[in-house]
Amino acid sequence: MIDPITALAGIQSAISMVKKAAGVAQDLGSLAPMIGKLFDAKSTATKAMLQAKQSGKGSNMGTALQIEMALEQARAFEEELKMLFMQTGKIDVWNKIKARQAEMDLADAKEISALKKAEKEAKQKEQEQLEIALAIGGTFFVLFLVFVGIYELMDFCQTTRRCGR
Repeated sequence: MIDPITALAGIQSAISMVKKAAGVAQDLGSLAPMIGKLFDAKSTATKAMLQAKQSGKGSNMGTALQIEMALEQARAFEEELKMLFMQTGKIDVWNKIKARQAEMDLADAKEISALKKAEKEAKQKEQEQLEIALAIGGTFFVLFLVFVGIYELMDFCQTTRRCGR
C-alpha cells in the first residue's frame, strides 16, 4: 500500500519542479516528461488516498480533506498549464492532449469494466460448479443410505427368517 502522505508530497514536488522548469524551458515540449511525472504523481496520490480510505485507517474527514486538497492543487496547476499553452499559442496541442486523455480514460474504464465482468462471471461459474458438486454429493449420499438400508433389510430377513409375510 502506498503511503498517502508520501504520495501527496510527490504531487507538491512535481508541481514545484514543473514550475521551476517552466521558467527556464525554451518550449513546452521540453516540459513534457516533467508534466507527465506530475500527472503520474496525481494518479498515484489519488490511488493512495482511496486505498487509505478503504483500509479504514484514519478518519473519513481527514481522508476526504487530503484527497480534495491534493486534487484541487493538481486541478489549479492544470489550469496554469492550460494558460501556459494558451500564452505560447499552443492551445490546439492542449486540446489534443485533453482529447487523448479522455480517450485513454474511456479505454481504462472499459478495461476495468471488462475485468469486473470477467471476475463476476468467474465467480458465478465457480458458484454453479459448487452447486453441481453439492447436488452430486447429495445424490450419492442418498443412494448410499438406500444401499445401506437395503443391505440391513436383507440381513434382517436372513437372520430372522421372516421377511414379507
